[in-house]
Amino acid sequence: MTENTDLKRLIIEGIQDRKGRGITLVDLSKIDGAAVDEFIICQGSSTMQVASIADNIREYVQKQSGQKPYNYDGYKNSQWIVIDYGSTLVHVFLPEIRQLYNLEELWSDARLEQVADLD
Repeated sequence: MTENTDLKRLIIEGIQDRKGRGITLVDLSKIDGAAVDEFIICQGSSTMQVASIADNIREYVQKQSGQKPYNYDGYKNSQWIVIDYGSTLVHVFLPEIRQLYNLEELWSDARLEQVADLD
């Protein structure tokens, strides 16, 4: 398993552990000019859940792999929190903010993969 695949798995597990939904993997690796290789996008139903999901991703990835994010931002409003793992950016949204920015459509030439919600 590659380091990037392992990181992706840990991020997804961290999201699912806090009941994050609508997980989409956006593969940007074949797109010229893209700043990162991939986005992992998800959503929470409230600002409290968005912050909880983002906290859990950071804590879970660090506990399991020792890897810390390079940076993160968005906790002030907790409507859209981004976590920077270098080649991977994680976006945790409120549903209405996710719809407003629509990153999946913005990067529609990327390969998209949906991860089934856990119920």
